[in-house]
Amino acid sequence: MPDSNLPEFQPSPHPAWTGDLTRVPYWVYRDRELLKTEQERVFEGPVWNFLCLESEIADPGDWRATKVGQMPVVVVRDTDGSIAAFENRCVHRGALICLDDSGSGARDFQCVYHAWRYDLRGNLKSVAFQRGVNGRGGMPPGFRVEEHGPRKLRTTTLCGLVFGTFRDDTPDIETFMGPDVLAQFKRVVAGRRIEIIGRFVQVLPNNWKMYAENVRDSYHASILHLFFATFRINRLSQGGGLIVSPNGGCSVSSTIAPTEADDKAYAGMRSVDDGYRLEDAGLIDVVDEHPDRIRQHIVTVFPNFVVQKTQNAMALRFFTPDGVDRTNLEWIYFGYADDTAEMRKRRLRHLNLGGPAGFVSMEDGCVGGFVERGIATAEDAASIVAMGGTGIESQQTRATEAAVRGFWSLWRRMVGV
Repeated sequence: MPDSNLPEFQPSPHPAWTGDLTRVPYWVYRDRELLKTEQERVFEGPVWNFLCLESEIADPGDWRATKVGQMPVVVVRDTDGSIAAFENRCVHRGALICLDDSGSGARDFQCVYHAWRYDLRGNLKSVAFQRGVNGRGGMPPGFRVEEHGPRKLRTTTLCGLVFGTFRDDTPDIETFMGPDVLAQFKRVVAGRRIEIIGRFVQVLPNNWKMYAENVRDSYHASILHLFFATFRINRLSQGGGLIVSPNGGCSVSSTIAPTEADDKAYAGMRSVDDGYRLEDAGLIDVVDEHPDRIRQHIVTVFPNFVVQKTQNAMALRFFTPDGVDRTNLEWIYFGYADDTAEMRKRRLRHLNLGGPAGFVSMEDGCVGGFVERGIATAEDAASIVAMGGTGIESQQTRATEAAVRGFWSLWRRMVGV
């Protein structure tokens, strides 16, 4: 059922999506014109885009450059302690205002191209040689700096994370996520101060929506990933389930530690290799930090943000399109500020499961490319997304694609197809 907290959306001129959510047409991954519509209606639409951690902009003048979809954005701590975010684009000739990834102690920002100057909220404050030189040249007399400036976002914070939206009618982030997803989000990031312990950007050879599906796809994890199934970190035969938010776009997948000593459900499957052994068993030695025995926990926030905890490794992931068939995936690994030295060492060791060469995530880094190659001449065909039924409701199983259908439910409403 449509979420009444979201505004109404208008139809778009793109090809019609015929059929229900169990049939996803392949043209949605390959239509180059669709990227512009997604930028306008999704990333600049009534959603909350992840921007940074509060700790990255702790003091006045601290700033970080990021992206909202394909739009470059700057997020900064103002002198009054508030957080501002604006498009990283000089209104003069379109150059980036901030060239580095981050900085500190800024009192203003100046475009390197022609020295147009902005304050910490993105307001244009001055133009070099606005009155010309020796009475000649310069801007027209009627030019007013206060009438020009980059687009600005409305910001909010949640559990030490900073989010932004371009829309005034975006519901508050707690409502957008829904109470059940919010509770699981807070399980990982609330109550303790978090700090970054590593980060990098991974390039994926596929459309960004393929990765949005992947992080919501609880069905594939123990089938694609040999490490998960072999060492029983994540199997569909283990306990757990799936939560989907009322708007369909946010979700939680949880996997409980195994309770059966002899699990025959995966007998004969490629993803189980009984001959596979670890030289260092510490890679899967886990401390139960929460009284719930959850070993794999994936929380998604529409459109492109993930909070995850696998064993004792924790990470934020957000991903942005870089063209129709290329995606930039940023990993931000974190721990708690009060971690013991032993726990921090354990987290760093468990990080080997994630990332482009991780024992688990390396397959996710290439499987989207396999799909891109497979659908090269199949734009009139569609995938079959029918595990667990046709709806987007929460389920007490991970043998379902309900969260994938939930993503497409909200995406279709926003894009208008």
